[in-house]
Amino acid sequence: MSKLKQSENSELTPNQQPLFRKVNYILIGVGISFLALGFILLAGGGSDDPEVFNPAIFDARRLVVAPILLLTGLIVEIVAIMYRAKK
Repeated sequence: MSKLKQSENSELTPNQQPLFRKVNYILIGVGISFLALGFILLAGGGSDDPEVFNPAIFDARRLVVAPILLLTGLIVEIVAIMYRAKK
């Protein structure tokens, strides 16, 4: 029983510290937001009639903006996972 109380009062060793800190979770949220917005902007452009061509599929929003947001979101996610705060 004394070991249990002693381990509760002692500080966490490097092996017992949480893997992610608050900053990591904030970055993960920002990255997921970028990814979600990129996929939302990428969607659409369909036509009600399959026989009619809809030129909206070649819009700059789908060809430029959405892929940039998706790439940015992936980079932010990688940084969020790899980021370690300095002591």
